[in-house]
Amino acid sequence: MARQTSLLIAFSCLILCAAGCHFPWKSGIAGQHPGHEPPLPNPLFVPVRDPEVLWIQLLDVLDNDFKVQREERVRVVGDLILEGRIETFPTDGSTILEPWRKDSTHGFEKWHATLQSLRRRAAVRVIPADGGFLVDLVVQKELEALNQPEHSTVERTPVRDDGPRTGRLEETQEVAAITSGWIPLGRDVSLEQRLLRDLQARLTQ
Repeated sequence: MARQTSLLIAFSCLILCAAGCHFPWKSGIAGQHPGHEPPLPNPLFVPVRDPEVLWIQLLDVLDNDFKVQREERVRVVGDLILEGRIETFPTDGSTILEPWRKDSTHGFEKWHATLQSLRRRAAVRVIPADGGFLVDLVVQKELEALNQPEHSTVERTPVRDDGPRTGRLEETQEVAAITSGWIPLGRDVSLEQRLLRDLQARLTQ
């Protein structure tokens, strides 16, 4: 029901947009920052020498959109600094009815998650570099694969053995779609950029 309501509202908004209305989520396309700022490099170099400071800020940035599934902190072994890694659980994509959630960025990504079932997961590598660290952040997006269209119906014709059939008794039943897997859609560059900008702002204040 929630998905049906989202679709109805989404189509209504599309009609209003065609009539000339302007919405804050109308601007922006996939992989492009709404403010048209030049993209940050990924991996991003951060001039922070204390790995613990970087790690705390990185976890705080990810915690706004994801739940951490596994983490391996940066370790210092003798004269060596070993890279760290964070992996998150998949997170269902937020729709236009959830403006407080930012995992689906404004524009294409927000509409895409409204009209289809999506999820995202993040993986981060913190790589030691001269004078700081490189943060390699990858967000993968996946589309839900269903065994049939959502809310589809099937027709049932009961078999009667009490004499010749003089009519046909029919009824329909809604059959729930079953998730048969997830289809990789590649990287969500727009979310990667937003997370990297957030991290950079925290570490330069």
